[in-house]
Amino acid sequence: MKRILVATLLLTAPLAVSAQAPMAGMNHGAHIVVPPGAPYVAADVEFMQGMIAHHAQAIVMSRMAEANGANARLLKLANKIDQSQMPEILQMQGWLRYYKQEAPDTSSWRTMKMDGMLDDQQMKELEAAKGVEFDRVFLNYMIMHHEGALKMVKDLFAAPRAGQEVDVGIFANDVVTAQTAEIGVMRQMLAALPPKK
Repeated sequence: MKRILVATLLLTAPLAVSAQAPMAGMNHGAHIVVPPGAPYVAADVEFMQGMIAHHAQAIVMSRMAEANGANARLLKLANKIDQSQMPEILQMQGWLRYYKQEAPDTSSWRTMKMDGMLDDQQMKELEAAKGVEFDRVFLNYMIMHHEGALKMVKDLFAAPRAGQEVDVGIFANDVVTAQTAEIGVMRQMLAALPPKK
């Protein structure tokens, strides 16, 4: 019940995410202490911390779509990614705080790097692209980004006793379902773009 209340409070105050002090230079996984008898393992904490940064970069990418002249279909997809992943960040932060673990904020994508995340040069390339070229770059990079998230889930379930805590297991499986479907849609959208000149 307490966990549900925490998640509800976080979901009703989305601006609180940006108000936190950024965890610049956070050493991913360095401060994880799991008390005896906890229903989770260090790999669960690391997954949730890493996925916050991963989602945060996807949101930054998605919010470029309108200003960079994305087509209507891509803009709709970008808005869906933004609107679905922001609440998930709040849920992950709530889970981490509930178990008294460090909860990265939405600036963490700048310092924490996981599978599929764009490097600085790739982010600059995406930001500079316009119109159809933006659509092409966005789709290629977001497919790569989503595939990285799927690998993060695979690595989670490969770790001993990881993914057994109920909320972590459900969330990880939801990531696989949603992002696998979105990869399929993005591949179709990419194939429908006019040939590159």
